[in-house]
Amino acid sequence: MSSEYAAQEGKIKKTLEVLAQEFATLRAGRASAAVLDRIQVDYYGSPTPIQQIASVSSPDPRTLIIQPWDASALKQIERAIQVSDLGINPTNDGNVIRLAFPQLTEERRRELTKTVFKYAEESKVAVRNIRRDALEKAKEQKKKSEITEDDLKIVEKDMQNLVDKACKDIDDLAKKKEKELMEV
Repeated sequence: MSSEYAAQEGKIKKTLEVLAQEFATLRAGRASAAVLDRIQVDYYGSPTPIQQIASVSSPDPRTLIIQPWDASALKQIERAIQVSDLGINPTNDGNVIRLAFPQLTEERRRELTKTVFKYAEESKVAVRNIRRDALEKAKEQKKKSEITEDDLKIVEKDMQNLVDKACKDIDDLAKKKEKELMEV
């Protein structure tokens, strides 16, 4: 039973990691290489993350510079950024691509905050689905007489505690990101 519990705990931990990565890609008016994590470039016919074909640096808090190791990839990187949901127009000078992050408007901050809470709610749903699957499995084991009624109650209690803690962690992450976004 404890290995099953550990597996569920691992799935929940992974859900929290994915949420943290999603939050990192939401820009808060400051340049961060993490906003490029989800952008894939068509590099010689295969989708490739920007960080694998270029160096990304931040010379100041509002600018990212992308310098491809292969100059022929410059156009593909620029195109990938333009079609992404990043909302920033890249500037290509023939050697590097510059991304200038404008100051976020109040309206855009509120939109991003809504997105944060949408991601948080999706993560909570994922955590609840993990609990549901674990409970169904435990009930199936009870039906087959592999575990007792008491064992089932323990599993239910443990899973509920795990879900409660995960939901609190999700709320904490969301509040932290909201505070970061609403900072002027």
